[in-house]
Amino acid sequence: MATDYATLKKGGFMKQKQKDNFSLRLSVVGGQVSTEQLVAITEVANKYGHGYIHLTSRQGIEIPFIKLEDIDEVKSVLEKGGASPGVCGPRVRTVTACQGSEVCPNGCIETEELAKELSERYFGKELPHKFKFGITGCQNNCLKAEENDLGIKGGVKVAWKQEACINCGVCAKVCREGAITIKDGVIEIDREKCNYCGRCVFSCPTDAYESTPGYLISFGGLFGNKINKGEAVIPFVENKDVLFRVCDAALKFFEENANPGERFKFTIDRVGKDKFNEAIWKAYKGE
Repeated sequence: MATDYATLKKGGFMKQKQKDNFSLRLSVVGGQVSTEQLVAITEVANKYGHGYIHLTSRQGIEIPFIKLEDIDEVKSVLEKGGASPGVCGPRVRTVTACQGSEVCPNGCIETEELAKELSERYFGKELPHKFKFGITGCQNNCLKAEENDLGIKGGVKVAWKQEACINCGVCAKVCREGAITIKDGVIEIDREKCNYCGRCVFSCPTDAYESTPGYLISFGGLFGNKINKGEAVIPFVENKDVLFRVCDAALKFFEENANPGERFKFTIDRVGKDKFNEAIWKAYKGE
């Protein structure tokens, strides 16, 4: 029986240069791998591979030199350890994320739980070409959100609380965008300059800012043969339900309009940014 390489690739087994050898891509969500999974991965790498793993540029783990005849056994060992193969090809890929506000003092949003929710909602979805989500917790942008087909960057919308303010001026000093000015003891925030980084909130010694966490979304990022920085279409999103509506709309637009083998960015360009923007705005408004 001929080897069905397309099905194997869909299930995370990528053909190597060496005949009947495969590099197995594992399912990793938001960069999190449990110690139990690591034990199973180590067992597979030692017994069925060459005793090492490869860490991909998108927080993935690959085990090279898996033999064709061992694939079923490999799946069984991984399953017992709570690990599983990932996906390749034209579908939604691994959702990447930094550690976010759960761990990082700069984090504006909780990223790892969001990565799990997005993965449960979209991972492996069949599309005309691959589609990548990336989540970063703040403007430091460790995960380079704009490199992804759909990037999500955490931020906070701020409001000054005059009664709690001691006019120390720290917030104005730490604001890298020059969005905060103080005149006669009154703080003014230039909303056009504010990038939602939250540095004013995190630095304030008296909690004189109210903050609302949310999401800055970019579309059409690429970082391969062609490079493109993803662009914003809608303003700051405060509600997770709205975020999911927007993600649904982006994937639907891609699914319905893309040619086979065409990346999201080029679908937007070919069909027209006006049509794409209209679809995203409708989702944003809940229409």
